[in-house]
Amino acid sequence: MKERATVICKRDDEILYVRKPKSKWALPGGKIEAGETPAQAAVRELYEETGLVGLDLVYLAEYEKEKIVHYVFVALISASDKPSPQNEIAACKWLTFKKVMGLNASAATKSIVTSFATQAI
Repeated sequence: MKERATVICKRDDEILYVRKPKSKWALPGGKIEAGETPAQAAVRELYEETGLVGLDLVYLAEYEKEKIVHYVFVALISASDKPSPQNEIAACKWLTFKKVMGLNASAATKSIVTSFATQAI
């Protein structure tokens, strides 16, 4: 079973999505490296993909889909925080959580957003 740290970045009623070149939209996150906790991986991946740093991440839940365990975290993003594509990420965009079903995204991304994005933190 693969393990990933996944971050739902919320700003008002919007969620941040990232996309690698010629790929589907996804939530920021990635593989948990050897010796890393899921929280450490979430912080690292969020920085590597969006440049966002110093955010308070709240652990939300563990989500299993297609032989992958996602450790899902939430970060509240202020209007002054400006994520931008970094490293392998080609684009970042904000959408309301309701628009995820029309987004070219994986089933896991859509399911995580619809399951957890509306939960209060």
